[in-house]
Amino acid sequence: MEYTQIYIDGRWQAATGTATTEVVDSYAETPFATLRASSAADVDRAVDAARRAWPGWSALPAAQRAERLRAVADALEARTDALADAIMREVGMPAKLVKRIQVAAPIAAWRRYAALCEDAERVSRLGHSLVRRVPAGVVACITPWNYPLHQITAKAAAALAAGCSVVLKPSEIAPLSAFLLAEAIAEARLPDGVFNLVHGAGPDVGQALVRHPGIDMVSFTGSTRAGREIGAAAGAGLKRLSLELGGKSAAIVLPGADLATAVKSTLASGFLNSGQTCSAYTRLLVPAADYARACDLAGQYIGAYAMGDPADPATRLGPLAGAAQRWRVQAMLEQALAGGARIVAGGPQACPPPARGYFVAPTVLGSVAPDAAIAQEEVFGPVLVLLPYDTPAQAIAIANGTPYGLAASVWGASAEEAYRAALGLRAGQVEINGAPFNPDAPFGGFGQSGMGRENGPHGLEEFTDTISCQLPPDYPGLQQPHA
Repeated sequence: MEYTQIYIDGRWQAATGTATTEVVDSYAETPFATLRASSAADVDRAVDAARRAWPGWSALPAAQRAERLRAVADALEARTDALADAIMREVGMPAKLVKRIQVAAPIAAWRRYAALCEDAERVSRLGHSLVRRVPAGVVACITPWNYPLHQITAKAAAALAAGCSVVLKPSEIAPLSAFLLAEAIAEARLPDGVFNLVHGAGPDVGQALVRHPGIDMVSFTGSTRAGREIGAAAGAGLKRLSLELGGKSAAIVLPGADLATAVKSTLASGFLNSGQTCSAYTRLLVPAADYARACDLAGQYIGAYAMGDPADPATRLGPLAGAAQRWRVQAMLEQALAGGARIVAGGPQACPPPARGYFVAPTVLGSVAPDAAIAQEEVFGPVLVLLPYDTPAQAIAIANGTPYGLAASVWGASAEEAYRAALGLRAGQVEINGAPFNPDAPFGGFGQSGMGRENGPHGLEEFTDTISCQLPPDYPGLQQPHA
C-alpha cells in the first residue's frame, strides 16, 4: 500500500515532503505500506485550514456537533476489519484483543464524546459571576504507536466535542488508523478544515506543528524525553499543553490479600500488548513472607502467554512493534541480569520466542533492588519486576519511589483496606482489587508521567478555557443555578 496524500481542508491532497517512511509488519518483519511525509508547507496549509474552520465549528450548536461525531463513529465501525488488520500488523497485538481494545473501545469513545458535547457549553454560577467554558482553539494532536486509534480518539474526539479544530500528526510507526479515520471523517461530512491530517517524523513535522504560531494548544502522548522537547517548544509560544508520558506503575499486594489473583492480574496488565502500555503494572510488590510463593505463581501462570502470529487465535503475546523496540528491551534485560537480577519466571529458555517476529519472551525478574534501572525506567516490553517489602508503608514508599506517577494497583483483604492504602500513592489512576477500567474516569499522571487528563468529562475539559462574567446582582441569569 502506498499513501502519498494527506487530508487538509476537507479533501485529500498530495503530501509535498521529500522523505518517505515504511510501515513494517511486526510479525512478518517486512514493510507493507509506504507513506510520503508532509512538508513544512503542508503543516502551514493544515493549520491555516483549521484556523479558518474553527469559528464556524465552535459556533455550531452542540447537538449538531454531536450528530457529526456519531456519524464518525458509524463510519469507523464500518471500517472495523480494516482498522483491526492494520493495527495488528503495525503494533503486534493479537487479533482477538485488537478488535475489542484497539477498535471497539475507541469507537465507543467517539459516541461518548458526542454525548458530552453539551457539557462543553455549560454555564455555571459562581457568586455574582456566570462562568462559561469555551473551546481552547486550534489543537495540535501528536499521538503514539502503541494504541494508535485509542490515543487519537482521546485527543481528537474530545477536542472536536469541545468545539476545537484539529491538526493530527500520528506516529510514523503506526499511522494507518489515522488515514482510515480521515476517510471516516470525510464520509461523516465534518465541515472542511475542522480535522486535518499530516504525517512525518517528530523532529520534522511534529516540531513544525508544535512551533506553529497558529496552534493554540498541543496535546501529546509519547515518551518523557519527547515530552520535554515538545513542552519546551510549546512553552516558547505560551501554548496550552497536555502531556501523557511514561510510567513505571506498581501493583501492591497487602498482607492477607488474594496473592494468586493479584499475581495473575498483574501479569495480564504487564504483558498486555506485549508490555507496550504506558500504564502497565511493571512492578509487583509483595510481602517478603510471600515472595517465594509469588515467584512460584508467576512461573505457573506465565506459560499461558503463548507467542506467535497475532492473527492466530491461539496467540496471547504478539511481537513488539519493531526491531528497535526489541533491541531496547533486550538491552535493558541484559543490563539487569549483569547487575545481579535473576529470572524467576519465563525468559527465553522457558519460553522460546518464535523464529520470526520482533518477540521478547515474557519475563519476571527477581533479586532486583528498588532503585535498579530495571525497576525505575520504563521498559515497554513484557517484563515484570517482583519486589519484596517488609511493611505496607515501605511498599507505598517503593511504589512512589520513581520519577513517574501514572497508574497503580492495590490488592487488599478488603476493598476498604486497599483503598486506604491507595490514598498514599502518587498516581493518577489507582485500581483497587482488580476493579475494571473506567473509560469515563480521568486518566493522566504526576511528575515525569506528564500533565493534564484524558477520557470522559475531564478529558473534554482539557480542551476548554473559562470566561467569567461579573454581573449586576439583578441580572436574570443569576437567579438560576445554571443559566
